Amino acid sequence: MLFSYHALDKDGHERTGTVEALSMEVAVSTLQRRSLIITSINPETKKSVLDIELSFLNRVNNKEVVILSRQIATLFEAQVSALRVFRLLASEVDNKYLGQILTEVADDIQGGAPMSKAFSRHPKAFSPFYVNMVHAGEESGKLSETFGYLADYLDRTYEVVSKTQNALIYPAFVIVVFFVVMALMLTLVIPNVTKILVDSGQKIPLYTAIVIALSNFLVHYGVYILILLVILGGVVYRMLQTLSGRLFFDGVKLDIPYMGDLYNKLYLSRIADNFSTMLSSGVSPVEMIDITGAVVGNSVYEQIMKAVSDDVQGGSSMSESLAKHEEIPGIMIAMMRVGEESGELGNILNTLAKFYRREVTTAIDTMVGLIEPMMIVVLGLGVGTLLASVLIPIYNLAGSIG
Repeated sequence: MLFSYHALDKDGHERTGTVEALSMEVAVSTLQRRSLIITSINPETKKSVLDIELSFLNRVNNKEVVILSRQIATLFEAQVSALRVFRLLASEVDNKYLGQILTEVADDIQGGAPMSKAFSRHPKAFSPFYVNMVHAGEESGKLSETFGYLADYLDRTYEVVSKTQNALIYPAFVIVVFFVVMALMLTLVIPNVTKILVDSGQKIPLYTAIVIALSNFLVHYGVYILILLVILGGVVYRMLQTLSGRLFFDGVKLDIPYMGDLYNKLYLSRIADNFSTMLSSGVSPVEMIDITGAVVGNSVYEQIMKAVSDDVQGGSSMSESLAKHEEIPGIMIAMMRVGEESGELGNILNTLAKFYRREVTTAIDTMVGLIEPMMIVVLGLGVGTLLASVLIPIYNLAGSIG
């Protein structure tokens, strides 16, 4: 059960937040162990629709976590205590939601919880990868280095992912606008022009008849098409809630010509980078594989990581296990095998991560360079054909009248 509380700390500052406990007595005891003087505590009531909608505004983006990680690493290097670090950062961050999270993390640390455990209570801000990296840093006593690794890793990930998203957003936006404009022309403009052509009694060319038929279809059945699209969207959403549905759509994403190759390189870059970062922080191989599967972002690769984890637990090497899956390229397997035999697996993985990041960047630049002229040609042909099919008969009609 979740309880919301108002309390005062030992310095007299007011603290608010939530605590999860089996009963109110346990919640009170937990807060008292954090040296808090409770002024009020109540069980959380069900959220209203407005609260649920506003909760979507409470988010922490990747850039904020990168900056936070660098600040934590710097303060730890300066020998500032963990409790003071999080109290200080909670009061300084611009994102109020992140400030609340850091306050709760500080409260948990003050109550005796490990830092990784405190982070794990806030999955919206800290991924399983982040939490396990912090846990490894706690065990090795290298928290400042760990937060530095995390900041570098998140920075690289943010750069690659944002570049990929930006490359896809532009053509998607142009295509959506194109179809909206065409639909408006076919439902609002063409019907008026069609009336003039039909009333003239002249013979209508085949290409104009096709455009008129398409216009009539959208005018009379456009609403049903929209309803069908909404139903189809709902079906896709429900499928994405199941493992089989996610595997299907993620598999389709990887099989799209050219785009699939880009996505494959993106996921391989993420896997190599995760492996390299976690190995350098002392995370065990099995745990490293499991965490990578959870954060790779594609169900197909997630299932591969689960199978590899089972094989490694059974005594196989990572390269041997990865070789069983055709999605993993031979060069990656060969280089990992060399790294395992030479004891330089971390450096090899770092090299692979850099290689695939460059491949992703090159593929994106090439794709953008090809898409822009192709879209200009396709959009020009589409709009030109539509206008020509209407204007040519009108021009002929005007000529015959003259």
